[in-house]
Amino acid sequence: MKLDALKPGESRGFYKLSQIQRIGFGAGDLAQNLIYQTISMYLLIFYTNVFGLPSATVAVMFLIVRLVDVIWDPIVGTFVDKRNPKMGKYRSYLVLGGIPLTGFAILCFWTGFSGSLLYAYVTYVGLSMLYTLVNVPYGALNASLTRDTDEITKLTSVRMFMANIGGLAVAYGVPILVKSFSPDGKINSVESGNAWFITMTIYAVIGLALLIFCFTQTKERVVMDAKETENVKVSDLWIEFIRNRPLRVLAFFFITAFAMMAIGNSAGSYYMIYNVQAPDMLPYFMALGSIPALIFMPMVPAIKRAIGKKQMFYVFLSVAVVGMAMLYIISVVPALKTNVTLVMIAQFIKSTGVIVATGYMWALVPEVISYGEHATGRRISGIVNALTGIFFKAGMALGGVVPGFVLAFVGFDEKNTLTQTPLVEQGILWLVAVIPAILLIVGMFIISKYELDDETIDRINIEIEERHSKQ
Repeated sequence: MKLDALKPGESRGFYKLSQIQRIGFGAGDLAQNLIYQTISMYLLIFYTNVFGLPSATVAVMFLIVRLVDVIWDPIVGTFVDKRNPKMGKYRSYLVLGGIPLTGFAILCFWTGFSGSLLYAYVTYVGLSMLYTLVNVPYGALNASLTRDTDEITKLTSVRMFMANIGGLAVAYGVPILVKSFSPDGKINSVESGNAWFITMTIYAVIGLALLIFCFTQTKERVVMDAKETENVKVSDLWIEFIRNRPLRVLAFFFITAFAMMAIGNSAGSYYMIYNVQAPDMLPYFMALGSIPALIFMPMVPAIKRAIGKKQMFYVFLSVAVVGMAMLYIISVVPALKTNVTLVMIAQFIKSTGVIVATGYMWALVPEVISYGEHATGRRISGIVNALTGIFFKAGMALGGVVPGFVLAFVGFDEKNTLTQTPLVEQGILWLVAVIPAILLIVGMFIISKYELDDETIDRINIEIEERHSKQ
């Protein structure tokens, strides 16, 4: 195991990070959110209303792209674990993958080939593959910075705080910018095409600058030696999945969590435009998907210490379900369905639960990596993050497929920018509230099976470091 010189008061492998290092690491997630959250939240409505593709066709495309990821992610995970670039084992890909990722993100929102399914496939597949080339090493970078569980919790809190700043910038800023650049002041019309292109260019360039900043502030400290990397292979991913029970639990939680988020996020635009009849309030509705993070994520370390991490999941997942139930009730009562104030309150409650629960789950990834290392002697961070990547993209696939098929089933009219039938409105409501709530309840059951508490992880990490000290 490759280790740096220790600072005073540090135990071997249990490194403390400065606040600027935590912020620098978090900048990487902020950057990825500026790019990928724009894709997650708005690419569906861009494809259906601006680019000119049928919703069912888009649904199939989203599914196929995720199937490509199933093949591609293990390859990337194995690739980064087997190599030690001079710029850094994991952090180098923030730059090497970040530059082309920026380009493909911009091209996804270019209407020069409007209506071309081939162009949509090429650009979206390319973007997804490049996102993996950045995201998998970035995820592995987390586990390479330190073994200290308290430090990981702080790091994750800062990371999620900054990630949600990115989410806020996307949720609130994108609709406003698109409307301001659009000649007709709309985000869901053919005329808004150039506005989408300009907006994505701005966000992508800022994202690239943040990835470079992350690169400058991070340093791998706990990684495999070069000799250990020689035996890493793609099949290790599935071997690790089979023998690492906490990893399996976390992987399935990722599926449900990301499916829930992707379905709700992609349907949010439709909900505010067609159900609430308040398109001007869309930026505020989407912004409330991230604002609670600014309040609650800094409190996560204290909350975890007070009630424990499992209980924290239960509490906040329940809060999210309550918020979704409120959205549903508001929307089925005619006198309330266009009451924007009540809608915003429900969205805030829902988002508070979702943000804390899904934000903290990233702190569990280094834990399952250490658990696997304790059993096998190899810290295959890239492969583990590739596996979690497969499952969160499987969730994203559901998030892309389900809305598209539901909209097609209920007869969504892509050409109508103002109103839809009651059946379409009901379908949109199911996407915003009902299906995500069901997935959250499933998520609570899954996370109940996670067995690694902080004491167990600390013991495992100490034993690993003791082994290395004897080598």
